[in-house]
Amino acid sequence: MSTDWVAWHDRYEDPRSSVAVRLGVVQGFIRDFLDSRSSLDSRVVSLCAGKGLDLLGVLLSHPAKGHVTARLVELDAELASVARDVARESGLTNIDVAVADAGVTDSYVGAVPADLVLACGVLGNISDNDVEATVRAMPSFCVRGGTVIWTRQRNEPDLTPAIRRWFSAVGFAERAFTSPGVGSFAVGVHTLEGPGRALTVGQQLFTFTR
Repeated sequence: MSTDWVAWHDRYEDPRSSVAVRLGVVQGFIRDFLDSRSSLDSRVVSLCAGKGLDLLGVLLSHPAKGHVTARLVELDAELASVARDVARESGLTNIDVAVADAGVTDSYVGAVPADLVLACGVLGNISDNDVEATVRAMPSFCVRGGTVIWTRQRNEPDLTPAIRRWFSAVGFAERAFTSPGVGSFAVGVHTLEGPGRALTVGQQLFTFTR
């Protein structure tokens, strides 16, 4: 039976839950990214954005919110509707919430290359082969100097060492990697040092396995 992702998001209501703690770490890295750009415009893309808690939760109070243009891609229409309502009610007029398959590259046409790519809650719900394919496609999502923030749980066998190697292999430098330890979550931050490349349209990067 497939996961009820709307109900799953209720876990964020408990500040002690691992997903809520992970969210705080991700939001901290998003703040760091926006702080580093001062008054520069930033284009953001979020894969499997859910309610947009990570990005929207920061933009609501960040002074750079008027400089951010974003596309949040979420297949579940109910979750996407929540994100859209939050953005509208908060006056975030440059936030596009697309009800679309985040695993298909067509969903990002016109939104990439981006300055910041959020791949949070994605890499732990797809096959290892799809994780590698997604990481190796990231140079087509980023401008040169663009940042990817990603998450993955560290259940055995722990795939995070391989993920970090795959980012390095396609021209990214690791800026941060934080985790409470094996069996918990990990958050990584990588910056594209090499050139970006054109997005390949019509490509299925990943499919959720649960």
